[in-house]
Amino acid sequence: MKTGDLKAELQRLHELSFAWASYCCRNRGEEAQELLQEVYIRVLDGRARFDERSSVKTWLFGVIRRTASERARRRWLRVGLLTTWRSEEPEAARPPDPENVLCNAERNQQLRAALARLPRRQQEVLHLVFYQDLTVEESAKMLGISIGSARTHFARGKTRLREFLKGDVSA
Repeated sequence: MKTGDLKAELQRLHELSFAWASYCCRNRGEEAQELLQEVYIRVLDGRARFDERSSVKTWLFGVIRRTASERARRRWLRVGLLTTWRSEEPEAARPPDPENVLCNAERNQQLRAALARLPRRQQEVLHLVFYQDLTVEESAKMLGISIGSARTHFARGKTRLREFLKGDVSA
């Protein structure tokens, strides 16, 4: 269907479309207007396409219903997350368990010592991936090496690190 014909159909069906949009928005008029405007934009910019498998009215009402559902879901998530965020009270700071602190400090020291035993490039790739939250591909770009090389350093570094931490390899 041509754009001009589609515009004419939208105009012809506007009253019925608004009534359906209003129903989909639980009779909240302003929200129905916003919904219908969003639907018209989707239709006219091609994000919602009429494939002529049904009548224009049926298709348009389907677009209105789906768009209303998407908006309701977004609103529900936004309100739910905001409510959760507001209702969470910060936990009172508990004194750290001395045994856990000591164990963590020992593990961190072992990990740092094992990392220091790795070749420089393996250290860099592992650090970027694990501590800086970069992907292997992003690490490769940052280090100016190929992705294949970064993947190799990453895999070999993890293997060697695991061996060092298990105590299978001597200095």
